[in-house]
Amino acid sequence: MQYPQTRRSDFSEVLHGITVPDPYRWMEDLDSDETTAWVQAQNECTNAFLAGISQREQIKQRMTGLWNYEKFSTPFRRGGRIFTFHNDGLQNQNVLFWQESLESEPKVLLDPNTLSEDGTIALNTLAISPDGSKLAYGLSVSGSDWVEWHVRDVDSGKDLSDHLRWVKFSGASWSKDNAGFFYAGYDEPQSEEAFRGTNYYQKLFYHRLGTPQSEDVLIYKNDDEPKWGFWGEVTDDGCYLVIYVRQGTQRQFNIYLKDLQDDQAPIIELLTGFRALYGYVGNDGSTFYFETDHSAPMNRLVAIDLQQPEERHWPTIIAETTEKLESVSYVGGEFLCTYLVDARSVLRVFDRHGTIVDEPAVPGMGTIAGFGGKPEDEDVFFLFTSFTTPATIYRYILKTREVSLYRAPQLNFDPNDYVTRQVFYASKDGTRIPMFITHHKDLVMDGNTPTHLHGYGGFNISRVPEFSVPYLVWMEMGGIYAVANLRGGGEYGKEWHEAGMKHNKQNVFDDFIAAAEYLIDQGYTCTPKLSIGGRSNGGLLVGACITQRPDLYGAALPVVGVMDMLRFHKFTIGWAWVSDYGSPDDAEEFKTLHAYSPLHNIKAGTCYPPTMIITADHDDRVYPAHSFKFGAEMQSAQACDAPILMRIESKSGHGMGKPVAKVIDDFSDQWAFLVKHLGME
Repeated sequence: MQYPQTRRSDFSEVLHGITVPDPYRWMEDLDSDETTAWVQAQNECTNAFLAGISQREQIKQRMTGLWNYEKFSTPFRRGGRIFTFHNDGLQNQNVLFWQESLESEPKVLLDPNTLSEDGTIALNTLAISPDGSKLAYGLSVSGSDWVEWHVRDVDSGKDLSDHLRWVKFSGASWSKDNAGFFYAGYDEPQSEEAFRGTNYYQKLFYHRLGTPQSEDVLIYKNDDEPKWGFWGEVTDDGCYLVIYVRQGTQRQFNIYLKDLQDDQAPIIELLTGFRALYGYVGNDGSTFYFETDHSAPMNRLVAIDLQQPEERHWPTIIAETTEKLESVSYVGGEFLCTYLVDARSVLRVFDRHGTIVDEPAVPGMGTIAGFGGKPEDEDVFFLFTSFTTPATIYRYILKTREVSLYRAPQLNFDPNDYVTRQVFYASKDGTRIPMFITHHKDLVMDGNTPTHLHGYGGFNISRVPEFSVPYLVWMEMGGIYAVANLRGGGEYGKEWHEAGMKHNKQNVFDDFIAAAEYLIDQGYTCTPKLSIGGRSNGGLLVGACITQRPDLYGAALPVVGVMDMLRFHKFTIGWAWVSDYGSPDDAEEFKTLHAYSPLHNIKAGTCYPPTMIITADHDDRVYPAHSFKFGAEMQSAQACDAPILMRIESKSGHGMGKPVAKVIDDFSDQWAFLVKHLGME
């Protein structure tokens, strides 16, 4: 490959007594002429390479054809009305509909596709008022985490005058009187720092409809804790505001309460010390139900009476089991609980005393989600999905225990042509790790099959079965799709997460490397036919694994990855990841980070596998300079003919709200790259 010229400076700095070169520090200025020219040159190089792969257009056509099917979200009720999303097939953004009843004709409430020609304005989040008359909705542009809020009247479909800016990492929660909503925002940043600067000092506000943002009521802030973030949720009875206080991304919260029936009532600090996960499920008057991992690594449901809030007075309503309690919804006076059993969903229903009353059958090895109901609802909707089943909507009637199919998408493929099996393998230290393997049922296993191994392994996030058109296309092309459930995720609760964070992070990479070795040893594939991929923290995973074991893979696709583990905390919300990664400012944690940081473990003269590094110019979650510097260093160090390419998306961010057209282009390029390098031409 003839790569674009990249200036390499002699800049370095001493960190904890170690001299750390940073020759591409200049790339952190995304808007400089030099960086802009470099991005353009890299894209031209990559586009020319991909244009030479004849199968790319065929892949794109098939992906476009399969993507063109009706998609539905899980409906939910507010004020007697029903709200749901729908996509007729290839719309860049899903459209929000509402209807008076299940039998009435749906009406369009918000169509984001009308807001921009290229679909790069996306609906980020929304909240419907309790009476179903108003929609508060947040829009993001080009994939940015910054959100601007508006309010729309449901009956007329017209926007009101309300307009809120500089909101990030926040939803909205309406007051019971439908007069306004709570949200969390930041001070307006300096213009040049909006997409780069660190995000500190979040504040919780109340916005009353018809008033300017400047008059919003400050509910809570803490000037002594710049890294605290907030989220306010109004209880279903409208009597209290539950305030979540968080530090970074660690799922250990403080819980404060504000009595909304008394404007002068002080904020009650109910749960302090950031000791555990607490999730408000519902309340009966002053008795609050919380899902928690306090003294229960696999989670339990407890009741806290505001009259006796001390821990010794907490009754356990649903006890911890050997299976992870993933979520709890309080609907119709009952608790609808989803459990993860080896990363597969199970649904169980309990009465308010914690007695199991139903265990509806799940359609197969997959994932269930939804249950956006309220205590007064008599039914609730949920979805089921698997690696070969698109999101299918079901309705559950609590009184009769009846589960019925509500909406099922129709695709131009037969799911019975594919099989998913779950296997377990031993990691480097002997830990038993699960992995899903999906492929066409007629595939002959000869140890020579193109295989794509995907992973994440962080932030207590579980990788569960879900349907994806791109991965279906990959399997149609004759490939195997494997998903490893690595430590650092949430598949087995708190201890599983902690086994893959901070000083234990190497366990995650060992788990992934062991997955690759298992696929080879068991005769699924071989090194020249094995590719690895991951997004965000999964991009870090891929970067670390190709620098630690470059000999093991035939190709690699790190997407929007965290690659500079010594400076990730310097940009946007990166400081919040210290809770999972550790801090580069701490001498001991620095040693761990430096030991695996993908950028700092590239070795000149090494033959790295063919790699396409993917990022976006508006990614204000994982700053694009991570990928820029990693790509430049990889190109400089590469000792063989395997290409190191940069694919840098324009008018795009970390992936949220990405237009369908861009997603199809992205995956078409990824699969074309693999076709070229895994011998599938």
